[in-house]
Amino acid sequence: MRIIGGIYKGRKLLEFKGLEVRPTSDMAREALFNILQNEVSGCDFLDAFAGTGAVGIEGLSRGASSVTFVDLSKDSVNIIKNNLAKLGCVNAKVILSDGLSFMQNATTKFDIIFLDPPYKLDVKKQALTLAKNALKDEGLIVLEDEKPFLDQIEGLKKYDERKYGRVRFSFFRKGE
Repeated sequence: MRIIGGIYKGRKLLEFKGLEVRPTSDMAREALFNILQNEVSGCDFLDAFAGTGAVGIEGLSRGASSVTFVDLSKDSVNIIKNNLAKLGCVNAKVILSDGLSFMQNATTKFDIIFLDPPYKLDVKKQALTLAKNALKDEGLIVLEDEKPFLDQIEGLKKYDERKYGRVRFSFFRKGE
């Protein structure tokens, strides 16, 4: 796993062994950040359910002002901290917490919120509902999943969906 673009381009990241944590692939991350390229610079970015932190670190590499990483796993938090230290990243906060609880109690608002909850938990609708409250008015939410997200979330409008291999990104903004 490596950083695709920006100031850390080409640098390798530490990752988990096995299939317990499913990091967003290099190909999918590259496609995602090609879509987000005009949104990332100067933004406040939340990588909820962060895993290895690859998506948030890609955001830092591409000019995000700050990234908050949230994960419930101590192993994930340690790997994120090690990846940040290895790269010398600043303007990052790593929080050991459940992504849902963090967003429910968030006092900070974000420009971009990336949601990649474990597929087996099926908390996508709840995560989007809570993320909406932590989103700045002009911000956007990206949901990663294997299946299309077909539910409606009051106060959010899905404006795009893209598929890359098994990964599907759904994009939301505030609105009806």
